[in-house]
Amino acid sequence: MKTNILKLIVSAGIVFGFSACTDLDVKSNSVVNPDFVFSEPSTARAALLNAYNTWRDSYIHSNGLFYLYTVVGSDVERYPVSYTAATQFQATNLYGEGTGAFPADQSDCKKAWDNAYKIISMCNSLCSSFEATTDFEEYMSTGQPSELSQIYGEAIALRATIYFELLRYYGDVPHSLISGQTAQGLVPRDLIYDYHIQKLIDVEPYMYRCGESANVPNTSMTRTYVQGLIGRMCIYAGGYSTRRTDLGSDFYKDDSGNLYLFDKLTESSITNSFYGRRTDYKKYYEIAQKYLRACIQSSGTASLCTLDPRSSNGSRIYDNPYQYVFQQMGEMITPNENIYEIPENRGLYSERPYAFGRPSDGGGKNNYPCKDAGQSRFHPYYYYGDFSKDDKRRDVTCTVTGSTGQGVEMLIPWIMGNKCGGGGISLNKWDENRQESPWTASQRASGINNPYLRFSDVMLMLAEVDYELGDATEALSMLSQVRSRAFGSAEKADVNGFVADCGNMLDAILQERNLEFGGEGMRRYDLIRTGKIYEANRIFHQRATALINGLKNQGYYTFPNGNVISNYVWTKLVDAKTIYGYRLTATGVEGDPVLYPGWRGQHDNWTSLGLDYGTTTPVTNLAIKGLFEYINPDGAEAKALEADGYKKENWGKDIIDNEKEYNDYIFCGLKDNEPPIYLLPINPVQIENSNNTITNGYGFKNK
Repeated sequence: MKTNILKLIVSAGIVFGFSACTDLDVKSNSVVNPDFVFSEPSTARAALLNAYNTWRDSYIHSNGLFYLYTVVGSDVERYPVSYTAATQFQATNLYGEGTGAFPADQSDCKKAWDNAYKIISMCNSLCSSFEATTDFEEYMSTGQPSELSQIYGEAIALRATIYFELLRYYGDVPHSLISGQTAQGLVPRDLIYDYHIQKLIDVEPYMYRCGESANVPNTSMTRTYVQGLIGRMCIYAGGYSTRRTDLGSDFYKDDSGNLYLFDKLTESSITNSFYGRRTDYKKYYEIAQKYLRACIQSSGTASLCTLDPRSSNGSRIYDNPYQYVFQQMGEMITPNENIYEIPENRGLYSERPYAFGRPSDGGGKNNYPCKDAGQSRFHPYYYYGDFSKDDKRRDVTCTVTGSTGQGVEMLIPWIMGNKCGGGGISLNKWDENRQESPWTASQRASGINNPYLRFSDVMLMLAEVDYELGDATEALSMLSQVRSRAFGSAEKADVNGFVADCGNMLDAILQERNLEFGGEGMRRYDLIRTGKIYEANRIFHQRATALINGLKNQGYYTFPNGNVISNYVWTKLVDAKTIYGYRLTATGVEGDPVLYPGWRGQHDNWTSLGLDYGTTTPVTNLAIKGLFEYINPDGAEAKALEADGYKKENWGKDIIDNEKEYNDYIFCGLKDNEPPIYLLPINPVQIENSNNTITNGYGFKNK
């Protein structure tokens, strides 16, 4: 296409992209003729690009709400610093100080809200413009996808995705559908769910599946994603949630004026809310079942990764397909398992692994690797008690070591801290050491995409709805496939034994999700939407209390699976390159203190990227003794280790010294007879700009 037309294409994108003001003043200045914009795919995709770019930097899915309130707030995932260090950590623990004490003017909540409605406005412009074209009916009557109907479907899908995020973060919100119309007033979440689920169903046949069209970028929303999104929205729409009672007894009603009926678990006059789910929730599960099954049965190129094609080299053993999925992400390759990823740009702002990966004590620039804060940390019971040692996901998900920032491995202590020098066991799925050529010039620039929907998520959502609808056989099949991948065989996975240990199929599916998606921000919402939040809270505190008492009274604690955590471990730096031929380890070799646990170490060749160790035989890898068994600190084994150059370091002792952080503060705002308040306040500026047609609930202030 000629250059002047390309400029007009970009102009079309800009007009659609910036037609919305912030603070819900959603007004369109669309002056581009819809028939021109949608006359061919290149002009239409240019118009869509601004919406995607705003989504990428929206403060919703990565930095912002996900970072502050989602990935750190569960019985599994925790923050690295003190509970009292920042107000957001009170929110992640369900408002232990009360919602009235939480400031409504949180800037992160405002940024996310503003960006969400900006994206919605862009999508509204795109959708209404396409629907206004003379060819719209022709495109939508073929029953087949085309490049233009695909782009229209992407706009529908992106808008639905944004509303999904708004509903899970804020509850009932304004619903804006008409370009140029200001969104005012709160709308029941049920109506919003219903509208967008139906729009997704309508557009789904007119979109390409993953890999079906060379003209659809691999980071675009596809038919495969839409099918998964329908399932995701349905299990939330049909799940438990906390709702307001201060909006009037007739607020929660359908378009015909019929009141929705709810099974309520708890209700509160303090926060003017109740916690329950629709009595007709199964209708959503039936929709979810249909589209999740369609997603799996005809998924295009998307699939569960069950084979690791990498070749092992000596003691560096691979044979871990789960590990391979995340290795591909680190190498900026979109794995087939990722149905939808949000793209990042290498050399520019990127939160993985800075916020959601293996920590580094490096500086902000020219380090190896640069600073990685590691926002997502894990409670000790998750690492030691939930994972079997045969589960290939454990070492990919969790790491006990990070980086100094100068090409050397270091232990992550359980003291509070926001780099490698504290914070406890961290998320390990994204590590700059694993990139072939890491970006060393500056932090937050790795270029690793953000996975938003994985194939295993679709499978486990289907297992859940199958079970809820009475099809335990199909549920077991989906669960077995995911779990067998994690253990390498159905025999090792022992799914029937796993279900028996969990008590029932639903709890087994939720526990499998717990293990599959650690550090990906799903756990808290899984507990809330299934009504399991109270039970999980009680179990967590029972376990944490037993663990801490064991460390206090015996110097160690033995978990039911046989793992042992002790007050101390012994570590020594070694020259792994000379010993093994490499520094970056793969599958763990039990009994080897350098190779077990696995998937750690350091980049094999930091020197090629500018690091000067000052020697050709640097000691870069950490050997660890006593990580899973008790060593008497006053005994002969400890003395022999110290004579061999090992250093005794605090381990469980730091948990004792910070027991409030690892027990008392977790979910400290949750009471058995009160609805869980996991939602966020609407900013006072946004309330004022809506002419006060929207208000805060749940005890939050409006000013």
